[in-house]
Amino acid sequence: MSTARLWVFVDTDGVEPTNNPAEQALRHAVIWRKLSFGTQSAAGSRFVERMLTVIETGRRQGRDVFAWLTQAVQDRLAGRPAPSLLPGA
Repeated sequence: MSTARLWVFVDTDGVEPTNNPAEQALRHAVIWRKLSFGTQSAAGSRFVERMLTVIETGRRQGRDVFAWLTQAVQDRLAGRPAPSLLPGA
């Protein structure tokens, strides 16, 4: 990779000098994995993937993630479908 690409934001309007939104969205998951040393099983990995997805989706939608998770567990225990993560649903 050319080092000239590192300085594109100086000459090009609209190019931010910071990380892109996708990298920012992954930041919390990367830090969690580094601090926790990951998971010990495929099932643990699936659980973490799903929880991090719920947390990031809720954060981006301005939702109370803890309230959503509480409702999801209560619905599961009552035999009802979980609340949707889709906006407006």
